[in-house]
Amino acid sequence: MTDNVVHLFKDPLTEEPTAPPVQPPAVVEAPPAAPVRVFKRTSRAVVGAVKHERTRQAARVTVRHSAYVLGGTRIAARRAWDGRTGARYERLLRAAEAAGNYEAAGDWEERLHRFRAERHKRRMDLLTAPQDVAKSAAIGAAGGIGGLLAIGVALAIATKEPGDVFTPLMALVELIRLLVVIVQMVWGPLMVVGPWLALAGLWAVGRQRATAPQWALPVNARAHDAGAPITPSIVVTALRDLGVAPLRKAIKEMGDAGAAMLGPIRIAGCGVEVDVTLPSGVSTEEVQGRRRKLAENLARHQHEVFITIPEAARTVRLWIADSGALDEPIGPSPLAVDETMTADYFKGKAPWGQDLRGDAAELSAYQRMLLITGKSNQGKTAALRALALWLALDRRVEFRIADLKGVGDWGMYDGLATVLIQGPTDEHVIDATEMVEGVVAEMERRIQAPPGTVFTPLICIVDEAQVAFMCPAISEGKDNRPYGGTKATSRYYNAVRKIHNQGRAVDVLMWQGTQDPTDQNLPKLVREGAHTRISLVLGTESQARMALGDSAVDGGAAPHLLRQGLDKGTVVVASDGIKIPAGQPSITVRTHYIDTEAATLIAERAKNLRDGVTTLRAVDDGEERDSLADIATVIGDEARLLTQDVLKRLTDLAPAAYGDWTNGDLKGELEEAGAAPKKSNGRMVVHREHVLRALTNRDGKGSASVAE
Repeated sequence: MTDNVVHLFKDPLTEEPTAPPVQPPAVVEAPPAAPVRVFKRTSRAVVGAVKHERTRQAARVTVRHSAYVLGGTRIAARRAWDGRTGARYERLLRAAEAAGNYEAAGDWEERLHRFRAERHKRRMDLLTAPQDVAKSAAIGAAGGIGGLLAIGVALAIATKEPGDVFTPLMALVELIRLLVVIVQMVWGPLMVVGPWLALAGLWAVGRQRATAPQWALPVNARAHDAGAPITPSIVVTALRDLGVAPLRKAIKEMGDAGAAMLGPIRIAGCGVEVDVTLPSGVSTEEVQGRRRKLAENLARHQHEVFITIPEAARTVRLWIADSGALDEPIGPSPLAVDETMTADYFKGKAPWGQDLRGDAAELSAYQRMLLITGKSNQGKTAALRALALWLALDRRVEFRIADLKGVGDWGMYDGLATVLIQGPTDEHVIDATEMVEGVVAEMERRIQAPPGTVFTPLICIVDEAQVAFMCPAISEGKDNRPYGGTKATSRYYNAVRKIHNQGRAVDVLMWQGTQDPTDQNLPKLVREGAHTRISLVLGTESQARMALGDSAVDGGAAPHLLRQGLDKGTVVVASDGIKIPAGQPSITVRTHYIDTEAATLIAERAKNLRDGVTTLRAVDDGEERDSLADIATVIGDEARLLTQDVLKRLTDLAPAAYGDWTNGDLKGELEEAGAAPKKSNGRMVVHREHVLRALTNRDGKGSASVAE
């Protein structure tokens, strides 16, 4: 029956009953597709918004100003605590004890006791302060009211008005009422503005002390900090933020916030220098290994901070350059400026450049084998040539040079060196090897000389020596020994080792320049045989150890941290021939650059100091030799020459042809040509005029026979 009941509805306007509205059939909708693409687009949009520069800038601003307020609050609370307690005296007392300054520690302890006694007295005075204040107030009020009444009486007598007796007293009451009204008016706004003023004050303190993180600071502020003067607080903060947990903890626990670690900050050339005594539990290696971060904490580039190990235990020495100072060139070489300069192999030092402190860096060459290495095109040849140019100004020094690059860097030594080989081929390596073997023969001759014999210095220079070590050529003969290589059978390797072993005693020295040292192109025994080891920029620390030795690198030498292309001519030197600060195994030098034109002029001055030097150049041993012409060549411009010297020069010129010659062979050749050696002061000599006459006669006969 309920199924037949019709439910009536009323019209909202006429309130008449109406039939219920007809409902349209329900439409079944399909379920929506999964919003995968929409979700991906939304996530990418969110990530993009988060990474947007405006979002990052807003985050930096928020963090920066929040850090200012928090840092200012911390500083203000610290100042208030220091002012109310003896914390400041206790910190300074502990710092003095840590530094071993017990006299200063006793002084700070006395001040602390005095502060505590005075504070106790003030607190005891506070116990009786209410009574004293009440008594003083009562006396003051009575006196004040009495004074006002006296003024009122005087006023009433003057005006003849009895009511004026209370006029001053009423004026005081009115003033008090007015002050109360003013306070009521100001108190409300002051309570509203006061907290904000306090917040602004804390923000200003934090901003002044730069309590915000470095990354949150504005760009102009970070740029302003770059190159800022180095102060003790900056150094301590840089060490604290170095990422060494024991160091950070020790600095926080120090009473003086780490100032006791620092020695005096000294001006050193184009920068400053400071010694830092590390706390127990922190090694010098931990600080050395974070050079880049330390430089950034000091607002410097990595190449502007050098860390070395001085004599004192558990101490690092920081040299911090003025910002951009190392990018400025140094002055010209004294060799190019002073045309009257001469050299002294035995007692002098080469004016080579400047150290980082701006002092002149001078290197002694006396009885020191030399090795210089570095990457290509970083100034290796120029640095080596600068030393050789200074030494060339000593007319006693003889040079034998092999330039295995062969681009003319040593061309100015033509007429200055007795042997000059220029070229990168295997044939040039063979000639260079035979040149070094000739130096070995001269060394052995000197060793066999009578005791007390004085010899002139002989400098054998091989530039790009790695070409010789890597040469695959094999010598012809029964032994078939290789010219290059690092084994005991290598001719070049063995010749160099012999000079390293015995040459120093008779002033026969080996100087080598190489690129990118490895065990294959620079054997360990050859590296260790050099007394002066020099390195320009290198790629890795392992190469730095090959170039300078483990002790130098462990002591702070870091040629692998120099900048390729920007630090051309900057070298790290490990040698006892140069002045190095006490306790340091090496020194960094910015060498003077002498270009080819200036080097040629210096070489001409060196030639003028000599009587004339004939430079021998190696030729192909396969071609037929003209012995008489070779003899004339080796004599050069000299009027006469000892037969022993003629033999030595012939051996240097063509070892394969003349290496086995004896005095008898030379005498027979000259007698056959009609230029027999003669005695001069008891010694056999060969006269240049006789040899040239013999050549002329021989050539004349040859021409006549051809004419017939």
